[in-house]
Amino acid sequence: MTSARRRWAGLVFISIAVALIIVDSTIVNVAIPSIVNDLHITSTQVQWVQESYTLVFAALLLVFGTIADRYGRRRILLVGVVIFAAASVFAALAQSGDLLIGARIIQGIGGAMVLPTTLSLINTTFRGKERGIAFAVWGSTIGGMVALGPLLGGWLTTYYSWRWAFGINVPLALIIVVGVLVCVAESRDSGPARRIDVVGAILSVVASAALVFGLIEGRNYGWWLVNPSWDRAIANASWPYALSPIPLVFALAVGAGAAFVWWGVHRERAGRSTLLAFALFSIPSFRNGNIAAMIVSLGEFGIILSLPLWLQNVLGYDALQTGFVLLALAIGSFVASALSGAFGQKVTPVTIVRAGIAAEIVGVTGLGFVITANASWLTIVPFLFVYGIGVGLATAQLTGVVLADVPIDQSGQGSGTASTARQIGSALGIAILGTVLFVSTGAALDSQLSDLGVPEAARSEVVDAVVVSAGGAIPGLESQGAPIVDAARDSFSAGTRNSAFAASGFLVLGLLATIRLSPRKISGTEREEREKIAGKAKANN
Repeated sequence: MTSARRRWAGLVFISIAVALIIVDSTIVNVAIPSIVNDLHITSTQVQWVQESYTLVFAALLLVFGTIADRYGRRRILLVGVVIFAAASVFAALAQSGDLLIGARIIQGIGGAMVLPTTLSLINTTFRGKERGIAFAVWGSTIGGMVALGPLLGGWLTTYYSWRWAFGINVPLALIIVVGVLVCVAESRDSGPARRIDVVGAILSVVASAALVFGLIEGRNYGWWLVNPSWDRAIANASWPYALSPIPLVFALAVGAGAAFVWWGVHRERAGRSTLLAFALFSIPSFRNGNIAAMIVSLGEFGIILSLPLWLQNVLGYDALQTGFVLLALAIGSFVASALSGAFGQKVTPVTIVRAGIAAEIVGVTGLGFVITANASWLTIVPFLFVYGIGVGLATAQLTGVVLADVPIDQSGQGSGTASTARQIGSALGIAILGTVLFVSTGAALDSQLSDLGVPEAARSEVVDAVVVSAGGAIPGLESQGAPIVDAARDSFSAGTRNSAFAASGFLVLGLLATIRLSPRKISGTEREEREKIAGKAKANN
């Protein structure tokens, strides 16, 4: 095999490695209702099944990027693929929600090893125009897998089992390992090794994990005082205080976050490496761009938790039908890529980003208005399509906008910081919008059942069943009469609407955060130079 053919064959296997991560995260969305029914997991565990992966992924993304530069990018990629595949086996065989969550955490570790190394390998393997083509293939793989994931997950879940949604990762991993060993050359930085900021990494994990834990568990433990329905059990001990542990958890998040910033600034002033490029936050466009990226990701990814649950538990769609409905979002994203290319030379990137966020707001707000217990896919798909156009426009340009005023020699660290901000936003979106969904569903159902004259004890039992099962108990309520079922379906629809409107609100904040972004266009030469420097640090945007 010639050197050129080996490079392009290696790109195929690197792209499959990216596909492995993206497909898994999108497959889980449509498989969640089946997982709830099979493992009888609670709504809180539903959030953690998705949250644990995203949270670990975000926390370790920059750490493993640095480790790969020092110890070998191909080596870390292979280790990550093996860890991801092994965790997928544990996920496929999980017999409880806790075991599944544990497997998802390990998957997050593997995914954090894989993603940054794929970009670094492309950056070191290809040069000139070939590099641009290779990055385009990498990006197209992500877009294609976003579309394929829900359909593949729906097909496997409907006709086989949700367990195959994880089991399919094993043969893919074997293909990747063999292909990478044969076709991809090892690479590492030849310059002085960068020291890993271990303290900063630990503080960032503690801060983000504590914040997400508080947001998800607050409705169970109590936001301020202890929730009377909580059994006060933490590990093997009993919580003895009237004050809920959640305020203390939030205090820990704030303290660890403040310590992370202080420690990072301290190391940066001493000339040592840091996880985030703190000095760059003095640049208004970089600071506001990252705020916008985090808020937009919060709104974008949080709504994807509630839609599959609502489509299957309220409208009665199976997993495959749900995948077809969500396909409208991916199609809209593909259309946006064409629009972005057509208008990219006529308007500034900031204008495209703002247009994209505005389209997202229209799409998500429209979903909020059409989501009812009697809705049809015909009313849902157009707004998902508009939403997808917005996601495609905003995502394609936002990283370049964030880096517009960043010195070229710091583009690598800047792009890594932007990627981390988006991943943290995704994690917060699942936590916040999932909490909005389940809290508002419970409140609406309790009110409707009270209006129906259902006694308090029976009312509490129905509300707990619907909320704890993430809506999975709704079909089983038919034995209690049509009014109860209708109330449950209406209430879960109300919760989904509120989740959509909350997402829209965050997107509005993201749009406002773009006001101070740099409007200037980046020249072709400057863009190419930035891509060369930033390629190895850029992550999934």
